[in-house]
Amino acid sequence: MAHDHDRRRADSGRLAVALAIAVALLVVEIVGALVTGSLALVVDAGHVLADAGGLAVALTAARIARRPATARRTWGYARAEVLAATAQAAVLLAVGLFVLVEGVRRLIDPPHVSGPGLLLFGVIALIGNVVSLVVLAGGRSSSFNLRAAFLEVANDALGALAVIVAAVVLITTGWERADAVAAIIIGILILPRAAVLLRETVDVLLESTPAGLDLDEVRRHLLELDHVLEVHDLHVTTVASGLPVLTAHVVVEDECFTSGHTRGLLDRLQACVADHFAVSIEHSTFQLEPAAHLAHEHTPHA
Repeated sequence: MAHDHDRRRADSGRLAVALAIAVALLVVEIVGALVTGSLALVVDAGHVLADAGGLAVALTAARIARRPATARRTWGYARAEVLAATAQAAVLLAVGLFVLVEGVRRLIDPPHVSGPGLLLFGVIALIGNVVSLVVLAGGRSSSFNLRAAFLEVANDALGALAVIVAAVVLITTGWERADAVAAIIIGILILPRAAVLLRETVDVLLESTPAGLDLDEVRRHLLELDHVLEVHDLHVTTVASGLPVLTAHVVVEDECFTSGHTRGLLDRLQACVADHFAVSIEHSTFQLEPAAHLAHEHTPHA
């Protein structure tokens, strides 16, 4: 738990730095959009605004998640990170759809855009996003929260790169639709990543089995242990990033309750799910029961 607390503290520090950079970039891109008349900068500024809001939510969630468990909230506030990442993904989807619609409109009727100004602000945005990526890179695999933030900033960096390319095309060829094309590319970059993140966080909220874990395989390995006759009501869910939880009813031979085998068997069951699978489950709860107890179960599940 101490390691998890330290991880969340480090996450908060990374998010705070990334948020400060995002706010600075937002101001720069708004000024740039007003000066150049660029849709790509308007869209990227909107994306950065969504990112800044998302990072603020993520930072708040990371700090809330560090609160200890209570009698009412027995897991503490760990799931706040998942809720924040879900909200960020939903906002990104909305931004991506807006970008595509507005980009198509400007392809039909392209306005005048200042190429040199677009290039200048695109380079500034790219540098800022690269710095944010470096800050967030060390923690992007530690939680949904950091992963959502990293994906948002990565999309911003790609968007800034698209702005730079559009500026170069505009300066060298005079093709005014380059700005709208860059905006559409930004939208296309946003949508699939946001959809994947939204699906994964919703899976957590729906208490789906963690990705990469085969529940049938877990059952088979538990049944291979000595004295285990049956496994039912087997559930594996994810409370928050890095916190999978398993519960199961395990039917054992009757003599285990008189011979003292239950203590050693419980240790082997917990070691099996903690060490054997790609997803390590350190928090597991097993109910050991004799075969006759199954008849008293109200609604046994598979």
